[in-house]
Amino acid sequence: MRLVEFNTAPRDEVLGLLRACADVERWAEEVAEARPFAGVANVLGAARTAARPWTDTEIDAALAGHPRIGERAEGTGPGAAMSRREQSGVDTGGDVQERLRAGNLAYEERFGHVFLIRAAGRSAAEILASLDERLTHTPEQERRTAAEQLREIAVLRLETLLEGTP
Repeated sequence: MRLVEFNTAPRDEVLGLLRACADVERWAEEVAEARPFAGVANVLGAARTAARPWTDTEIDAALAGHPRIGERAEGTGPGAAMSRREQSGVDTGGDVQERLRAGNLAYEERFGHVFLIRAAGRSAAEILASLDERLTHTPEQERRTAAEQLREIAVLRLETLLEGTP
């Protein structure tokens, strides 16, 4: 979608696109309300700061829509398609799949939600190293980290929608 279309599209359409980036209603509303934007950088800047900080309820809702790292997102909606594209570079061959599976389970047992990381541009080795490191976090530290990763993913997805970049 071009910026001019984003700026002029019906509000409900824009909210749907934004919710596919991050299913946080308050965030989507704030970004949509700030239209029109002078440039893509302005949209992304607004996305980085809108609805900051997200509440625990917003974080939980957004996390619920994400598949485990290393697992293919199901569904046909734009969020699932974006997730599949973002994880396309994660090599899950050999023992990597088993290490991701075990790490995901350990993380979920410790923190009560899926391990979330901006996978785009990261190798499986980088993701596994981050997973191992984040398992040492306190629940409070990890909550902040997960929220930061959610926001990074949302901004990356929005950038992809507006610029057509992978």
